[in-house]
Amino acid sequence: MDSRKYGRTFHYPFSPGTTSDDRINHDYWSDLQSIEQIVHTEKLDGENTCLNQYGVFARSHAAPTRHPWANYLKERWHLIKNELGDLEIFGENIYAIHSIKYLEIEHHFYVFAIRHLDKWLSWEEVKFYAALLDFPIVPELKMQKPNDQKFLEKTILNFVNQPSVFQSLDIHTREECTMEGIVSRNVNEYLVKDFKKNVFKYVRKDHVKTDAHWTRNWKRAPLKWEIS
Repeated sequence: MDSRKYGRTFHYPFSPGTTSDDRINHDYWSDLQSIEQIVHTEKLDGENTCLNQYGVFARSHAAPTRHPWANYLKERWHLIKNELGDLEIFGENIYAIHSIKYLEIEHHFYVFAIRHLDKWLSWEEVKFYAALLDFPIVPELKMQKPNDQKFLEKTILNFVNQPSVFQSLDIHTREECTMEGIVSRNVNEYLVKDFKKNVFKYVRKDHVKTDAHWTRNWKRAPLKWEIS
C-alpha cells in the first residue's frame, strides 16, 4: 500500500532559498487574508517522513522507505501502527545529518503536520495527537495574525537570521549557522486540496550543502547528552 505525498510547500516571494524546481506563491498575502491566525515553526534540515497504518514513508511515498536512517522509526511504527487508523503523522526525520548538525536535539523525529483523510488537522490537534503518541513537535516560534504584511515579513526575517532552537552548526565550516528556514501554516484545519493556500515557507540561501553522494557516508545525528 502506498501513501499520498505531503503537498508541495510554496515559497514566500521573499524566500531566497529557491531552486529550479521550487514554486513561489506570489499571491501569498491574498491567501493569508482568508486566515485568522498562522503559526511559524522552524524548518528542520532532515527528511520529510510519514507514519501511517501501512508503514513508514519517505518523501516519494511510492512505497515504504528502505533508508537505513529510518530503521529506528520502523521499530517505533510497529508499536503504534494499530493506533493510527486513518491518521497520517508527518515529521522531520533528522537521524541522518544533512547540511546542519544540531547540538541540542533530544529526539530524531519531530512532528509538523497530521493528515486525516481529506483534511489537515489544526495545529492544536497536531500537538494533541503528537503528545498522545509520545512524539515531539517541531519548534513553535510564534503565533501571528496576518493583518500587516510588512510586520509579518519582518517577523520571519528576524527568526531566520537566528540560529536553530536546537543550536545549529554548518557541517562544512563547523561554525554556528542560522536555521534552515521557517514554515508558516494556518492554525486551523484545512482541506488537502487547499494546502497551497494554507502553508508557506521561507528557506535561507544556499541551505543545501550536501552532494548527491552524501547517502554513502551519512552519519547519525548525536543527541544532546551524547555530545561531549
